[in-house]
Amino acid sequence: MPTETQTSYFTDTQKQTARFAKAMGHPVRIAILELLNSQACCFHGDMAEVLPVAKSTLSQHLKELKGAGLIKGDITPPTVKYCINRDNWELAKGLLCKVLK
Repeated sequence: MPTETQTSYFTDTQKQTARFAKAMGHPVRIAILELLNSQACCFHGDMAEVLPVAKSTLSQHLKELKGAGLIKGDITPPTVKYCINRDNWELAKGLLCKVLK
């Protein structure tokens, strides 16, 4: 477990960049982001019918992306709606571009 001194060494920008990168660190999550980013509006329906992943596994990946703020989810039975969080998506692209330049 990092100490307070170790964690305070890193800037908030570095921590946020790492959080986004960690959330995108799985091929299923990349596929989810690509799917949602290709939508003109939010995705309604069951992503398990589109992606070759079990519903329980998909749920964990969606939870990770939502926790990082990359997607928004609205579960109002019987419908489920997921969208890219456009503000954070732009932030993530900018932060990651800075690291990868």
